[in-house]
Amino acid sequence: MSHETFAPFRITVCGLDELHGHCERGVSHVLSIMDPELAPPPVFGAFGEHVRLDLRFDDIIEVLPGKQAPQRDHVQSILAFGRELTAEADGAHLLVHCHAGVSRSTAAMALILAQARPDRGPAEAMAEVARIRPQAWPNLRIIEMGDALLGLRGQLVTAAYERYRQVAAVNPGHVKFFKEMGRGREVEHLDIR
Repeated sequence: MSHETFAPFRITVCGLDELHGHCERGVSHVLSIMDPELAPPPVFGAFGEHVRLDLRFDDIIEVLPGKQAPQRDHVQSILAFGRELTAEADGAHLLVHCHAGVSRSTAAMALILAQARPDRGPAEAMAEVARIRPQAWPNLRIIEMGDALLGLRGQLVTAAYERYRQVAAVNPGHVKFFKEMGRGREVEHLDIR
């Protein structure tokens, strides 16, 4: 799903299985976030000329044996990519994807939007992510590091917790799912059981 009003560039967030539907949409920039062992999807060859940042880490929020957690340098790369995009925004179209287009990609998009529009505030940036991608459940570890790097004093983290509350209110099963996935910090403060 795309949206064109909040940022000075067009935005699409999707999962791997949706990439083929965006080949002819004029995507100029791609932020590709996938598991460490995966190669870039071949579909990018059909996108035409574009600037792409490939990041590889697992969708986890704690350091776990045998997994690659998002690191500060990953988040710094996301923010640098966002700064470059904003500087050349005229006519740009950013596509951000991860495996499902729910967690890593929406966290990255929240950081890029919060950085691009500091005048709108972190809560508005998170609301825009939810509007673009209604199933958004941003990865808390990415949000925490980005919040610190952007000097947002916890405002983006607070917005992420509000997003979890909104999603869990509609689908309480998410609380159990994310606890079982080792992401209990995302749901521990929710009043929904």
